[in-house]
Amino acid sequence: MSATPDSTLANPDQRIVDLERQLAARTAERDEGLQRETAAAEILQVINSSPGDLAPVFSAIVEKAMRLCEAAHGYLFTYDGDRFHTAAIDGAPGFVEWHQQYGPFRPPANTGLGRIRRGEQQLVHTADLREDDAFRTVPEVRQLAEISGVRSHLTVALRRDAKISRPRRSSRWRMRVS
Repeated sequence: MSATPDSTLANPDQRIVDLERQLAARTAERDEGLQRETAAAEILQVINSSPGDLAPVFSAIVEKAMRLCEAAHGYLFTYDGDRFHTAAIDGAPGFVEWHQQYGPFRPPANTGLGRIRRGEQQLVHTADLREDDAFRTVPEVRQLAEISGVRSHLTVALRRDAKISRPRRSSRWRMRVS
């Protein structure tokens, strides 16, 4: 007879519940992994079909990232070593129109992009933008939050070779999740 933990014999219903919970967690992990793989494959297809034209690639990256994050708005910037340039944007019309009025820019130091620009972090997550210093001190951040309804946002740096120095071409995107 094999050894069986006393807890399993004492409460088999609890063991079944625990196993179902573990199965659900593993299934969710598998599904998330498949979604990431599918998004990566779709982006690679866009890259292959758009040689020399990065605009569709950037749009596909934003679209797939928004889908994976279940985000309402998203954009991707390229960085030329001095300023950020909008490469792709997606979201509600008011969000897109507001954002498109700005050309290349240098972000204020206390914003997610400003912190990444300084090399402080690779990823900046703000759980509630209205509680953040940038919301109180940067009028554009406050306007954007009010127009779009954004509460939480995530800024992620995509750096070539993980270098913090200013490369010739370094893509960075900021995803806002509301």
